[in-house]
Amino acid sequence: MNIKVCGITDMKQMQQLDGLDIDFAGLIFDKNSPRYMGDKLNPKDVKKADFDLKKTGVFVNPEMIDVLNAIDEYGIEVVQLHGEESPEMCDDLGAEVEVIKVIHINNNTEDIDELVAPYDEVCDYYLFDKATDYSIGGTGEQFDWQLLTKARIEKPFFLSGGIGVEDAVKIKSFRHPDFFGVDINSRFESSPGVKDMAKLLQFKLAMK
Repeated sequence: MNIKVCGITDMKQMQQLDGLDIDFAGLIFDKNSPRYMGDKLNPKDVKKADFDLKKTGVFVNPEMIDVLNAIDEYGIEVVQLHGEESPEMCDDLGAEVEVIKVIHINNNTEDIDELVAPYDEVCDYYLFDKATDYSIGGTGEQFDWQLLTKARIEKPFFLSGGIGVEDAVKIKSFRHPDFFGVDINSRFESSPGVKDMAKLLQFKLAMK
């Protein structure tokens, strides 16, 4: 089970995540987010850090040049697109890094395969999150995961939205051939952008 921890704002915490064998660390480049890391992390420090985890830049409706600059300045290995980005943008970025496309769904969503179809050939992963105004890590709400069991999807995907330590059993019982990992954020914090490492360790152990 792959674990992505989003909303990292501190180099020491990123190092601690690497020590916990977390797979992806999300760095939020959206200035509207309370977890925006642009004024907290030094690009050179992030770029030169030799971690096993994948440094993941998280963007909402960005300009292409801003994403390319972040990839270069921070050594970003994966880009997560959280807004209404086009398949063309995903395709172009896929020549540089791995791409996670966020798909926003709600409990009334009927055809998930139709939602993902435009992105089938142009991204590496999907991340399914509850439909919102594209805020990142802010709702703390889950959608009905069973909606995904009816979809083929046919690409590795993350579950996201309101996941906490108490959801470990539910996650382990969820079944889909393309289920790849979970994206966790706000329920593992002492304040926005400050992760509770004890909770993360507890969750990591519970997922074994």
